[in-house]
Amino acid sequence: MPFGALLGRYTKVAMLPIRQKWLAAAGVTVALALTALLLRTVPTGFVPDEDMGSLMVDVSTPSGYTLAKTEEVTNRLADQIQQMPEVESVGGVVGFGGANKGMVQVQLRPWSQRTGSAHTSWAVSERINEILANEHEAESFAMSPGMIDGYGRGGGFELSVTNKNGQDLRTFFDVTERFVEALNRRPEVSDAYTGYAIDYPQYRVDVDASRCKKLGVSPSTVLNELGAFLGSSYVSNFNKYNQVYQVTMQLRPADRADLHSLDRLFVRSAEGAMLPVSQFVTLRKEYMPQSLSRFNMVGSIGITGSVGQGSSTGDAIRAIREVAQKELPVGYGIEFSGITREESQTGSNVIVIFLVCVFFVYLIMVALYESLFIPLAVILGVPFGLTGALLFALLFGVENNIYLQVGLIMLIGLLCKTAILLTEYATQCRQAGMSLKQSAFFAAKMRLRPILMTSLTMIFGMLPLMFASGAGANGSRTVGVGTVGGMLIGTLGLLFVVPALFVIFQTLQEHFKPVDFQPSDDPLIVEEMKKIEEYTKQKERNSHE
Repeated sequence: MPFGALLGRYTKVAMLPIRQKWLAAAGVTVALALTALLLRTVPTGFVPDEDMGSLMVDVSTPSGYTLAKTEEVTNRLADQIQQMPEVESVGGVVGFGGANKGMVQVQLRPWSQRTGSAHTSWAVSERINEILANEHEAESFAMSPGMIDGYGRGGGFELSVTNKNGQDLRTFFDVTERFVEALNRRPEVSDAYTGYAIDYPQYRVDVDASRCKKLGVSPSTVLNELGAFLGSSYVSNFNKYNQVYQVTMQLRPADRADLHSLDRLFVRSAEGAMLPVSQFVTLRKEYMPQSLSRFNMVGSIGITGSVGQGSSTGDAIRAIREVAQKELPVGYGIEFSGITREESQTGSNVIVIFLVCVFFVYLIMVALYESLFIPLAVILGVPFGLTGALLFALLFGVENNIYLQVGLIMLIGLLCKTAILLTEYATQCRQAGMSLKQSAFFAAKMRLRPILMTSLTMIFGMLPLMFASGAGANGSRTVGVGTVGGMLIGTLGLLFVVPALFVIFQTLQEHFKPVDFQPSDDPLIVEEMKKIEEYTKQKERNSHE
């Protein structure tokens, strides 16, 4: 379509809200309502999940499994995973967190060799979980590495159930298991799991303090002796061939596995006699956790899991809170950790951040126009852009996360700059002597071309991000979708609404501060003023005739 024809159609439509100002007010109201609705509808998140080119498999064998048995199970799983065509290499480690714990690190092939949605890290993760489901000697699941280093072990969510009323460990563990079962029944949550167990076989060591005192032996000496020989104790370092070696004292494995070895461990009494450790300690076999966890100095049990299909991390957080409120007895609570804690704490600050951004933009324009009213004509065009960004996010399946919010902040500045092209030129027209409606109409007519050029340049520049692929694709798509949608809908909205809003707020402004009319230096405005004068004179002559 030629630009002249487009300009003619635009000016006809743009005059409607200038004449019927309620149309502009209704448009802004609808935009604000849609923005509020979409903020509740669009799935929320913290940072977008990316195909990092690697996966982690958490392996937990039954309590009491030795390192050798856990390594056997881990190697068996690693061999099966290695056969997948998308997998380049596999490496595993055992003993990380206990003798029955293992971790398999899966390195995928480059993105160029894994084109298509069936070969992404998420698709590979689902197929790995199918392999893991057939392993009866371990509870395992695959997960993507965390997007931010230092915030948790992997993707999904992390939380802890806290025992604030001091209930015994067995009751606490039963409550946690019921809570995990309730979580897994929610569609927003997938593979909720706790690696905590209270049935590890171990020995309880009781030191007879009265006997130690009677024979002149300190109880701490007995415990240090057990810790050094049955556990380990660092002694020193030595250099050999330009290499530093560490000396660690420890009994041989066969002796550490034999209870009678305590008869061959001796401690020195105050009189200098060497006494066997076995006469000061009593061993009792029991089943207990490997360690007692604390969160903010309160007993806790950690839970990890993944987000359900078609849900976001924000949906999962809301579901977890609802289940906790319904299922956990009095005295128990939940505390998020890792990146989930950051998301749960910062989610409520988004509205405040946007209001602060809009407020500062308003203050800057107040200084620019030396008016409290004219900047409102610019600010009220922003909701159209926010509506467009959130609408595109919903249509393209993008979460409302930090990446989108950064794009929205940038969008506020771009739309305000675009609206200023209209209001600034309309102000010059008004100061040159045009009426309010004439100023708004002429500014809309003359500023259509630069506004379209500015907006289309931004939109076309963001299209590569909107359709990005490969490394960092989700983050790029999030920024691109929000910016393109916001600029497209926002530009269309302000082109038709801002001229009418200028008339409304300039009228209010002139009630308090009349316009200081003065000739304009702009040749286009001067020419338009001549046309208006000729038209006015012709109209007067026609009325006299």
